[in-house]
Amino acid sequence: MGIIVVDGERFLMQLRDQIDGIMYPGHWGLFGGAVEHGETLEDALVRELNEELGLTGVTPSFFTSLSYDLTFAGKGCITRSYHAIHISGATVSRLRLGEGAAMAEFTPAAILGESKVMPFDAYALWLYANRDRLAG
Repeated sequence: MGIIVVDGERFLMQLRDQIDGIMYPGHWGLFGGAVEHGETLEDALVRELNEELGLTGVTPSFFTSLSYDLTFAGKGCITRSYHAIHISGATVSRLRLGEGAAMAEFTPAAILGESKVMPFDAYALWLYANRDRLAG
């Protein structure tokens, strides 16, 4: 998943479609998706960002990964990897939304105060926003 940081201070988020069967429809989440056979995590994220936003020429930097257990649902343990991508506001103005209902920029305080955010993405964003404090 891509933690897209705009001008060093805002996160670019995707409003997920209101479709039955997807996780957290109608919630804000990060851009990115599944890894296809033979892809690295970084290759998959670069492909997904191109498909979802038309974003090219970025180099994702690994930040963290989070795992959650869906064994009770027959899906096993799922790990989401988070990579930081830094872009400018000028780059955002050239993006086109290819997937999802909307995209918007949020300050860390605004997105973390939003009630309709995918919880695992919210936690990754909290970690990112507090990375210096946590490392100290």
